[in-house]
Amino acid sequence: MSGKGVHLMRGFIITGTDTGVGKTVFAAGLTAHLRARYWKPVQAGLDEETDSETVARLAAPYASVIYPEAYRLRTPCSPHEAARIDGLTIDPDRLAVPSGEGPLVIEGAGGVLVPLADGLLSVDMFARWGLPVILVARTQLGTINHSLLSIEALRSRGMTLAGIAFCGEANPASEAAITGMGAAAHLGRLPMLDPLTPASLLEAFSQNIRSEHLR
Repeated sequence: MSGKGVHLMRGFIITGTDTGVGKTVFAAGLTAHLRARYWKPVQAGLDEETDSETVARLAAPYASVIYPEAYRLRTPCSPHEAARIDGLTIDPDRLAVPSGEGPLVIEGAGGVLVPLADGLLSVDMFARWGLPVILVARTQLGTINHSLLSIEALRSRGMTLAGIAFCGEANPASEAAITGMGAAAHLGRLPMLDPLTPASLLEAFSQNIRSEHLR
């Protein structure tokens, strides 16, 4: 697909300030909310439920398509190292956006500057795909620094930042600092859900995430 086609496509790239911030749960909620297609281009770590499997479970029955990963790497570590362990090199040309009808949610691996290969960072692929980015941030100590650095990295490459989505317990001071100093839209905050089910996630997403920024 041409770069022009990617820019005209409706959808979002989901990335995080770190690993384990709730990015996949947010991506599942967004996929269900938009009745979207979902794609995780690079999966590192296969021993537990993969991100695609998690989204397929949590976005059911609303995800229109769950695309297979371009790379499924065994070791749960940085993709460039996981690929090296598997005797592979991640080729950016294999990471072409899948064509199809309807909005597309693309979930990155880890954070903005995670290396996919020598000289290739996740944000380099974000720029190639051309979709607006949603940055998912935890609300715990340290998130201000991680979030503002991620925002700077995205904007330094000309990316459109749709906004910041928070996951976890409310932390109004940190949330305000990040969105204010980062000049970014506050998309809302997903609380911790117990139980975490397709129904509870969709309800929490609808109640807590500002959908006017997701059009």
